[in-house]
Amino acid sequence: MSKLPEEEHPHKAFGWAATDTSGILSPFKFSRRENGEDDVTLKVLYCGICHSDLHCVKNEWGVTKYPIVPGHEITGVVTKVGSGVKKFKVGDHVGVGVLVGSCRSCENCQQNLECYCPKIIATYNHVYYDGTRTYGGYSDILVANQHFVLKFPDNLPLDAGAPLLCAGITVYSPMIYYGMTEAGKHLGVVGLGGLGHVAVKMGKAFGLKVTVISTSPHKEKEAIEKLGADSFLVSRDPEKMKAALGSIDFIIDTVSAVHPLGPLLGLLKTNGKLVQVGLPEKPLELPVFPLALGRKLVGGSNVGGLKETQEMLDFCAKHNIAADIELIKMDYLNTAMERLSKADVRYRFVIDVANSSL
Repeated sequence: MSKLPEEEHPHKAFGWAATDTSGILSPFKFSRRENGEDDVTLKVLYCGICHSDLHCVKNEWGVTKYPIVPGHEITGVVTKVGSGVKKFKVGDHVGVGVLVGSCRSCENCQQNLECYCPKIIATYNHVYYDGTRTYGGYSDILVANQHFVLKFPDNLPLDAGAPLLCAGITVYSPMIYYGMTEAGKHLGVVGLGGLGHVAVKMGKAFGLKVTVISTSPHKEKEAIEKLGADSFLVSRDPEKMKAALGSIDFIIDTVSAVHPLGPLLGLLKTNGKLVQVGLPEKPLELPVFPLALGRKLVGGSNVGGLKETQEMLDFCAKHNIAADIELIKMDYLNTAMERLSKADVRYRFVIDVANSSL
């Protein structure tokens, strides 16, 4: 029997992995499971770099199992489908986000909230049902159950659209759940990074007045002129913060560094809502008096379920929303991670996987 060419062995994969807490990534060969009856195999074309990737490669959350191949903002083209796959065909443009498995039977899963399933399987740094490790999109191919694969709209670019699979749904889901979509209301977006700049675009698409709240005055021009924000508030300016007290209906806080919540609560109107989607590695201090005296709410939100993520992609396609990205090759990864740790990116690194040497 003649030997099949390497590319016809979908279980052979090549990517970049971190092997210790230094977080340094290097070339890595590993195995993907074979394409099952309900599976889709995709050639990875692009993969966004999420701030959580940086936390994970350095084990800053204490849950990393090495070696780790990060990446959960994955777009590509279908190369193989199982006999039970009806939603996709070879050649389709698709995406895979933060999760690749859930129990599919619990209350959360039944409500299309797979991201809150107690048996969730993350796209990387988890163990799949067959005992194999999950490895992410910093690699050339991916195999995933069809339920966790998303149809990418034709007019949504695969490179700039990739970060929507995490950053996009992370801000879209709380906007929908917490009612932050009422045209004419005032939305504050804390932090103008990978999540924040997408939140600004979505807020404007919903018809909201949007104020960017940032520690960096130099970002004002870009926030207003390029991203379409209505105003800009420097959180380190006491006079400006005082003038803005009680003026905002909703705040999405995207900052992943430790920071005070008190000043943000002060900006909210009575019945205002502050939703935390950034994930600082240490607890934040929550002053209770402003909550009680203003009947304000502090909430949190994970990414969305698969149904909602598809809705988000379709919404973004309709309103021409994509991330602002810096496209890099795989061999620039470690430099990109170092820059990301210093917030030196506008606004999302995306790896051009298909055109990189693996």
